[in-house]
Amino acid sequence: MDLLIVDDEASLRDFLSIVFERESWTVETAATLAEARKAIRKNEPDVVLCDLMLPDGSGLDLLREIKEQNPSVGVIMLTAHTSTRSAVEALKAGAFDYIAKPFDIDELKFIVRKIVQHRELEDENLHLRVELEEKFTFSNIIGKSRKMQEIFSIIGRIAKTNSTVLISGESGTGKELIARAIHYNSGRRGKFVSINCGALPETLLESELFGHERGAFTGAIREKRGLFMEAERGTIFLDEIGETSTAMQIKLLRVLQERAVRKVGGTEEFPIEVRVLAATNRDLTDSIQKGTFREDLFYRINVIPIELPSLRQRKEDIPILAEHFIAKFSGNQGTRKRISADAMRALEKYSWPGNVRELENVIERMTALEESDVLSTRSLPEVVLLGTAVPDVMSLELPADGISLEEHLEGIGKIFMLKALERSGGVQTQAAEFLKMSFRSFRYYAKKYDLISRDVKNEHTKNEEEELNP
Repeated sequence: MDLLIVDDEASLRDFLSIVFERESWTVETAATLAEARKAIRKNEPDVVLCDLMLPDGSGLDLLREIKEQNPSVGVIMLTAHTSTRSAVEALKAGAFDYIAKPFDIDELKFIVRKIVQHRELEDENLHLRVELEEKFTFSNIIGKSRKMQEIFSIIGRIAKTNSTVLISGESGTGKELIARAIHYNSGRRGKFVSINCGALPETLLESELFGHERGAFTGAIREKRGLFMEAERGTIFLDEIGETSTAMQIKLLRVLQERAVRKVGGTEEFPIEVRVLAATNRDLTDSIQKGTFREDLFYRINVIPIELPSLRQRKEDIPILAEHFIAKFSGNQGTRKRISADAMRALEKYSWPGNVRELENVIERMTALEESDVLSTRSLPEVVLLGTAVPDVMSLELPADGISLEEHLEGIGKIFMLKALERSGGVQTQAAEFLKMSFRSFRYYAKKYDLISRDVKNEHTKNEEEELNP
């Protein structure tokens, strides 16, 4: 382990060097900021003992530079001029500890040992995080839940086949990730080509998929290869196939049957060797009954069905996913952040209607906005905090001895009324408007739930009644 001692007292530098070299440390010393910066550029230390006052500036400046370059370096500030303000400033800037001269050498050695233990614990946590992700990761898909492990097993079995696969699931569950995992574990030599069928009008979608001849339509100034041709010997992923028109479904059915495509405006058919993967967030059996999706195409694409669970159906995966995204986004910022237990509990309680995509966005926001190394509940969006207080009704079970529905509704009502009062600054008429309630109904329930103090209640009621009855 490398130790850098930065102090303008030569006798103190020599003494500390002797002490820590006996503890098997590799010690470097510096008398000024300039010498310290040079030593750090030469060999970044694990621990720095730095005087607060140096001949060419403040040790706090060096502390900030060190923490900006590598937050894991442990810095202990030494000073003969003790003050609460300077201690707080040093700790806010990232110092591990702050010790006043003259100090007890055993106390200093104890603090240095704490830094080493802290760093070893961080390294162990990082190792465990990586090990955990490797254990429960399949081609960048993360999940330790039983449902996800079953899907990983299916992918492993079907990847090297040529069978068509239909991936279903809510938006944000990772359908394209599954499709990519199938392709990249298949050994196919061609490209993975993806298209969102619901994002393009029918005429443009047909041209994108099958290509077109020059002059086939206005604007077709040159010949174009379609995506089926681009994916030759590879995989084409038809995302949101349930959004296609019945006319387009007929053309897709023909391609799947004949294994050949005809460009728009052309007469020649081109044989293709492409694996087709499709995805939808719709219930296609319901679409068949409504006449918006062809039954014969459904059976063509539904050879191997994979149904992805929503995030609320695999809540045991939330912590490992959150840790993965924290490592990803804090790594992009050059930091190493962690999440508080309260914030993690809030994430686990929320129902995640946007699934994994929503969780990723929330973690990115938290990582960007949180100034400290710990992601706390204050960094969470209000919708997540509010959502954790409201139960996911689909996951509720009716107890054998029944429940008091009135009490549950009262609890949810209180939450929204308090939020409305907070947003309106305590003005009940505005709060009632937020909740689409009459003022009299709001006032009745506010009194019933005792949501406002008597003084505030009397004052607001008087003012608001004057507004309502001038």
